[in-house]
Amino acid sequence: MSPLDAVIFDVDGTLVDSERDGHRVAFNLAFEEAGLPDRWDVDTYGRLIKITGGGRRMAFWFQQNGRSPEESTELAERLHVRKTALMRELILDGRIEARPGVRELLDTLDAHGVPIHVATTGTRAWVEPLLDTVFGDRFQTVLTGTEVPALKPDPAVYLEVLALTGADPARTVAVEDSANGVNAAVAAGLRCVAAHNPYTEGDDLTRATIVTDGFTDPALVGWFAQALSDTEPGTAGN
Repeated sequence: MSPLDAVIFDVDGTLVDSERDGHRVAFNLAFEEAGLPDRWDVDTYGRLIKITGGGRRMAFWFQQNGRSPEESTELAERLHVRKTALMRELILDGRIEARPGVRELLDTLDAHGVPIHVATTGTRAWVEPLLDTVFGDRFQTVLTGTEVPALKPDPAVYLEVLALTGADPARTVAVEDSANGVNAAVAAGLRCVAAHNPYTEGDDLTRATIVTDGFTDPALVGWFAQALSDTEPGTAGN
C-alpha cells in the first residue's frame, strides 16, 4: 500500500448525515411554501436519491406525477433555488451533523500531515456554510458543483481537484458513500474507500477498494491505519 499524498472526501451522505434530515426536509419545505401537495417521505427519497442533482431529482418527480417535461423543468429550476436557501437555514440551525468517526479520521490525517480536500457535486451555496459550521477550516481545497457542474459518476470534479492540488492519483484516496461517487473516483484513477449509509447500503460498490459500514467500522479504521503507517507524520504531499 503506497503512502498517502491526499484524501478527497465527498460531502452528502459521506462526511455528514445530510440526505434524510437535511435535503429531504428542505425539499418538502420548498414544496409546502409553493403550495404544492408533493411530499417525500424517507422511503420515497431513498428511491429518488439515485438521481444525482436536486434539480434533476425534482424534474423527474414532477414529470412522473403528471406534469409536462417543460413544466417539470421550469418548476424544478425555480424551486431548487428556494430549496438551497432552506438547506442553508437548516445548516446554520445546526440540523446537519458529522457522521460518527469522521472527526477522528480527519484528526488522524492532520496528525500525519495528509492534505484533505472535498470533491462534491453539491452547490457551494450550501456546501461552504455546512463545512464551516460542522468542521471549521479543515479542508485545503473545496470544489463543488458550482465550479464543476458535471454530476457524478462523471469524474470531472475529482480530476479538477487533482489538477489544482498536483496530488498523485496513485497516492490519493477518495472517500465516498454511493455507487455514483465510487464510479466517479475510480474513473479519475483513484482508490476509493466506500462508507455507505442506510440510503446507499444497497448500491453496487464493488469498484471500491474497500466497502465499510461507516467511519467507526474497524475495517475502515484499520485500512487507514495501514495506509498511514507508510506515511511519515508531516511528510505527506511533499
